[in-house]
Amino acid sequence: MSKHLLETHIQIQPLPPRSHAFLFPTQLQTLQSRKSFTTKKSSFCVSLCNKKKNSFFFGHVSVVRSSVTRGVNEVEEDKQLVVKKAYPFLEIEPKWQRYWEENRTFRTPDEIDTSKPKFYVLDMFPYPSGAGLHVGHPLGYTATDILARFKRMQGYNVLHPMGWDAFGLPAEQYAIQTGTHPNITTFRNINRFRSQLKSLGFSYDWDREFSTIEPEYYKWTQWIFLQLLKRGLAYQAEVPVNWCPALGTVLANEEVIDGVSERGGHPVIRKPMRQWMLKITAYADRLLEDLDDLDWPESVKDMQRNWIGRSEGAEMEFYVLDSDGQERNIKITVFTTRPDTIFGATYLVVAPEHTLLPSLVSMAQSKYVEEYIDLASRKSDLERTELQKEKTGVFSGCYARNPANGEAIPIWVADYVLGSYGTGAIMAVPAHDTRDYEFALKYDIPIRWVVTPEDKSLTDSRSAFPGQGLIINSSNSMLGLDINGLSSKEAASKVIEWADKTGNGKKKVNYKLRDWLFARQRYWGEPIPVIFLDETGETIQLPETELPLTLPELDDFTPTGTGEPPLSKAVSWVKTMDPSSGKPATRETSTMPQWAGSCWYYLRYMDPSNSKELVDKEKERYWSPVDVYVGGAEHAVLHLLYSRFWHKVLYDIGVVSTKEPFQCVINQGIILGEVQYMAFRGSDGNFISADSADMLGEANQERIPEEKVVKSGDSFVLKDNPKIRLVARAHKMSKSRGNVVNPDDVVSEYGADSLRLYEMFMGPLRDSKTWNTSGIEGVHRFLGRTWRLIAGSPSPDGTFRDGTVAIDEEPTLEQLRSLHKCIAKVTEEIEGTRFNTGISAMMEFINAAYKWDKHPRSIFEAFVLLLSPYAPHMAEELWLRLGHSTSLAYEPFPKADPAYLKDSTIVLPVQINGKTRGTIQVEEACTEEDAFKLALKDEKLSKYLAGKSIKKRIYVPGKVLNVILDRENIKVGAR
Repeated sequence: MSKHLLETHIQIQPLPPRSHAFLFPTQLQTLQSRKSFTTKKSSFCVSLCNKKKNSFFFGHVSVVRSSVTRGVNEVEEDKQLVVKKAYPFLEIEPKWQRYWEENRTFRTPDEIDTSKPKFYVLDMFPYPSGAGLHVGHPLGYTATDILARFKRMQGYNVLHPMGWDAFGLPAEQYAIQTGTHPNITTFRNINRFRSQLKSLGFSYDWDREFSTIEPEYYKWTQWIFLQLLKRGLAYQAEVPVNWCPALGTVLANEEVIDGVSERGGHPVIRKPMRQWMLKITAYADRLLEDLDDLDWPESVKDMQRNWIGRSEGAEMEFYVLDSDGQERNIKITVFTTRPDTIFGATYLVVAPEHTLLPSLVSMAQSKYVEEYIDLASRKSDLERTELQKEKTGVFSGCYARNPANGEAIPIWVADYVLGSYGTGAIMAVPAHDTRDYEFALKYDIPIRWVVTPEDKSLTDSRSAFPGQGLIINSSNSMLGLDINGLSSKEAASKVIEWADKTGNGKKKVNYKLRDWLFARQRYWGEPIPVIFLDETGETIQLPETELPLTLPELDDFTPTGTGEPPLSKAVSWVKTMDPSSGKPATRETSTMPQWAGSCWYYLRYMDPSNSKELVDKEKERYWSPVDVYVGGAEHAVLHLLYSRFWHKVLYDIGVVSTKEPFQCVINQGIILGEVQYMAFRGSDGNFISADSADMLGEANQERIPEEKVVKSGDSFVLKDNPKIRLVARAHKMSKSRGNVVNPDDVVSEYGADSLRLYEMFMGPLRDSKTWNTSGIEGVHRFLGRTWRLIAGSPSPDGTFRDGTVAIDEEPTLEQLRSLHKCIAKVTEEIEGTRFNTGISAMMEFINAAYKWDKHPRSIFEAFVLLLSPYAPHMAEELWLRLGHSTSLAYEPFPKADPAYLKDSTIVLPVQINGKTRGTIQVEEACTEEDAFKLALKDEKLSKYLAGKSIKKRIYVPGKVLNVILDRENIKVGAR
């Protein structure tokens, strides 16, 4: 048997680049010549044109049949597929994404009513990788979207933009490997990211979208660089850098892990190169001081304070000695925060890259020192300064004189001292510094105690005492310095005063913070707008009228292998003329680092189309600073520090009106991949319990499917053999571990609202969580229950009728109390970014509402508005069904009425013939009749009252209900 169906014409339309169409699924199954096909997520839009009715449908299609006749079984399969869905998200979500797109619902106009309060909420600039989003990415994006939607409904002007941090090494490396220009792959990645973000219903103002690779944008990045150059904050210097020969570029410290490049795992060496530097150290004190007024996590502020590393101390001069013990005309300057311990300095340490090192090394030691320098050049700064690692060093063969006691002390070379910190040399006091102590023990260097703790129980000759106390063994009458018996603080001041008078040193404030290395030997970055005159080598700034200096097209952007940047291959671009003098000149061929474009992008969102200035002053004054900035903790130091530095420079030159760019920073937690269960096999190939497998490596591990695992107490064991305990771990999502969850798959199966809701419900925003796909089913059921409560139950074929089951009737006191408690809780939790507990409050409300006999429209309308920041697609559709013709995006967010928040119920004792038999819960203003009815319904009390003849009732409001039965009832009860 078959059923005749209307013929349907299928059209597949590819999306144009940077299209803002409402639906961007991510994979389209191949269309084959068969009777049916199913579209999942794809980068195509599907148009269905009904030929006979001349109607047009544009949207997400879950099941489309292209046959004229089909079997009844096939039709039934379609019905079952629809019935399986808790609510029709496959139709709702594309529909409302198209509505928002076509109506530009979330556009923030250029001209706004500035008398209204503003709310600028921002996600950290995403880098659009080819892998696309995984479910960890939407965590922060959903949080900012909830805040943006909430504030719009509260009457704020909201700025909620999105763009792309698109320059950088990953795109360049991919281009080198594939031969595809990075411009092509970058825009392809941007289109993919944009489509995924739109499929999740985020309320971004897409009219303000831009990427750092657009010349209209990086024109102003170049302009900022010129302002830094004019003020002496940009300069060139020969500095030791992390050079990766394989990648052909300089890497930042954070891009080097265990001596190899983070990308590709290539060896990295340290070598001196002439580089552009930005003088961030000139702003060190301001960067420190202004942290106090920011609403940032204390851990992030502490990380920035430690990175800046301000410390007060002294610079001391140690003269180098010749072989006869006479002072040479060379002195080593050291920085120390403990000048009080100078009498305990028994050796000096210089960094392997110290500029004076070649003149310090003896002939006998030169070979060993050169070998050591080579080894040190292969380590990152982090490796070299790691406290846990074993200290290494080599004797230079040379000595210096301790200025405090005149002793000759050896000069060592050790990589735990960095050339970039302080002076690149330290005076080592092994008795009072843990690192120096370990080094002295290893190389048999004298240890002299010069500080004794006031608490004698802390004295231990087997370890260093780094604390402060009373000074001992620290006197030299010939040199006029005696600090014995003084406290550490007093002694430090006296040593600095003595050093200043005698020319042996001076007071000094030092910073760990180094100037920002601002050049990369890459192609895919912003060109630096300077030229060098061929005759003199003089550096000339490009006139601002010449900006943007655009990146030239290159077919070959592979590393040169010589250290010269790839841009040097663009000969016709490199060779130029000085615009002012007409003299031959050469362009700078290094490019800016990826950090550059992301330093100031938050300002451009305020005025993205301005071609005359970086940002309009009135717009900047209104929107600054960013109210809430959400992103990963991995950017806690460098990105935030660099942005703050540039912002302060722009503040000094009058471009911005605030001292700080971001008032509140929130670091969302990481979503880890699903838990993986690992078992161990012994040498005989049999499983052994994890208790006895500590020494076995990953090679002996085997992943066990979840269905073969059972929980036993606090552990997980094999279902078939409970004696075998397993290791359960969740890892950060990565392709190499195979634990990446694609949000497209989740959206296809459960809908975008379910994904948004689940990510917020998993736990506190700032905590790390473990993904569990089965966990999303709970919030999906909640949304399904919400839909059915308001829209009604589905028909047998799984479809839902139009409209709603709400009635136009005044709500009861119970309903109002339930609603307003929910309003108060959801409002409070959104404002506190405790989104998970806000969802719990809505779930409690729905549970209560299911017990009501009638459902007033006004109650449902308020609840839908509460739900809308979390699940905007469903909320918009329910709002429409409740009788509204426009979007709810700007409807006032409900406000809790305090009158309904008071708990006015009391526990009323109920007596039968003067004896208390139970209690009932009543309103304070409850009447005698209502109280009696409640007593009759009470399971415990009804057995005393049901069917009995009542003589009278004594009711004291708020105190007691006493029911007096007639004597016959009493006798019957007695018998």
